Amino acid sequence: MRARQAAGGGRVVEVEAARLPGWLTRFADRHRGIAAAERGVATITVIGGDGATADLAIPFPPLARATEVEPIAALLTHIAQMGDVAMILVRERAFSIGVCRAGSVLTSSTDTRYVQSRTAAGGWSQQRYARRRGNQRRDSFRAAADAAVRVLSAHHGTFAGLVVGGDTTAMHAVLDDPRLAHLTDLPRRTFTDIAEPRRAVLDDVARRCLAVEITVRDADATSGT
Repeated sequence: MRARQAAGGGRVVEVEAARLPGWLTRFADRHRGIAAAERGVATITVIGGDGATADLAIPFPPLARATEVEPIAALLTHIAQMGDVAMILVRERAFSIGVCRAGSVLTSSTDTRYVQSRTAAGGWSQQRYARRRGNQRRDSFRAAADAAVRVLSAHHGTFAGLVVGGDTTAMHAVLDDPRLAHLTDLPRRTFTDIAEPRRAVLDDVARRCLAVEITVRDADATSGT
């Protein structure tokens, strides 16, 4: 279970869907039960009896429109029924593209590209170097976009969501390719904490993409005291 500090206080944990009921039971034990569960468009907020909160980010929101279903049950059903997900992981020197279902990669393409490192040299040599490096970066991003078009267009059926990960500049460069415009409106999850894309990294992100990211804040933090 991954964990980190939350902006503004509290902590953020990633919990696999199968472990979510147990996690909520432990949350209730620590916080005098559960007073309420409030359903939003992209988040379900669970409120403990002592005022502590757990904001559950819905993977690939929104949930189904039916409001009569208890929020946590609706969340688990939403995750269990998630269809195929397109995956684009890219950094300056590598990319890994794939399609996953239920946390497993169905098909993929991974490759690396040579991009020179930055240099502190000055003068005309530096300018020529910068141009060459810029061209190498563009070629690398274009290769990632080509792979994404090839892998994703070969998939039969529709995508229920899109996972992107890696370096922000690289992700924007690839997704700006007009051939991938059909992915723009898909529900999306973004991971910026991944290492250089490799097939093993793609497998890990395929599992993570259906985990629930939970922001936990104790009562004193939520009350502002």
